Amino acid sequence: MADQEVSVRWARTEDIPGLVASSAGLFAEDGGTRDPGINVHWPREHGAESFAAALEDPERLVLVADFEGRVVGHLMGSVTEASARRPVRSATLISLYVRPEHRRAGTGARLVGEFLAWATGRGAEEVEVTAYTANTDAVRFYERHGFAASTLTLRRPL
Repeated sequence: MADQEVSVRWARTEDIPGLVASSAGLFAEDGGTRDPGINVHWPREHGAESFAAALEDPERLVLVADFEGRVVGHLMGSVTEASARRPVRSATLISLYVRPEHRRAGTGARLVGEFLAWATGRGAEEVEVTAYTANTDAVRFYERHGFAASTLTLRRPL
C-alpha cells in the first residue's frame, strides 16, 4: 500500500464510526491479546461518546488515516499542563492504530509526525506513549521515532 494513497487529517464528527472501528481493532489486537484485564468491548460500548468529547476538547488531538473515504487508522493525543509535582507541559499519545493492510507504508509515521508537530505547537516540552512490553513491534516503532523507555509497570494478578 503506497503511503501517498492514505491521507492523514484531523478527525471530524462523521469519522466517529470509523474511529470506533479503528479503536476496536486496537483493543482486540493489542490489549485483548496481552492484557486479560482489558475490556475489549470498551470501544463499541463507549468509544463514540469518548471520541465525540475528544473532538470538542481543545487539549485533545484526534487524527484519522483516510483511504478512499474510509478510516484505516487513528491517533489520539492530549496535552497536560505542568504541575507542582511534574513541572513540565507534556503531551501523551493515547492511542495509535493502523489497519494491518496499511502498515509499513509510512502511515503510522505520518500520524506520529502530525502528533509531534501538534504537541510542539501546544507548548509541550516532552511527549510520552505507553506500549505493552510484549508488543515488540510497537516498542521498536516508537523507538524509531525517538521515544525511549523511562518507566516499567509490573503487574501481578491476585
